[in-house]
Amino acid sequence: MRQPQIIDRSRDQEFMRLALELAAQGAALGEVPVGAVLVQHGEVIGRGFNCPISGSDPSAHAEMVAIRAAAQAASNYRLPGSTLYVTLEPCSMCAGLIVHSRINRVVYGALEPKAGVVQSQGQFFTQGFLNHRVLFEGGVLAQECGTILSEFFKARRAKS
Repeated sequence: MRQPQIIDRSRDQEFMRLALELAAQGAALGEVPVGAVLVQHGEVIGRGFNCPISGSDPSAHAEMVAIRAAAQAASNYRLPGSTLYVTLEPCSMCAGLIVHSRINRVVYGALEPKAGVVQSQGQFFTQGFLNHRVLFEGGVLAQECGTILSEFFKARRAKS
């Protein structure tokens, strides 16, 4: 019988604030402001913000960038026992990567009603066909995470 996992939520807001700082860095470059940090054993091992426009890379979502950096830092394509903090609910591409990376837990801020697949569309992590279970929690600093996005798009609309 599998033992229940003990989740330490004491630093969730701290790590989400780091992800928000990264989102702001992306916004300053004209990218949609989403930031992500990957934490293992209480230490940040990967960081990223959206950069598909500046990198001409449609896969360069914040989660993808942070997971790639973490895998390089760990010298391992698997990241067991890690937690990914991301300011926006992950999309299907990122959710698949999270499973393949064997990330233990995902903590996200704002919901993504159109393309988020953790809670908003399809509840990907609960699908029976997956060979790895990911724990997830949404709504951490949701207001701040949503505000940075809405302000970014408001400013973008004002320019056009």
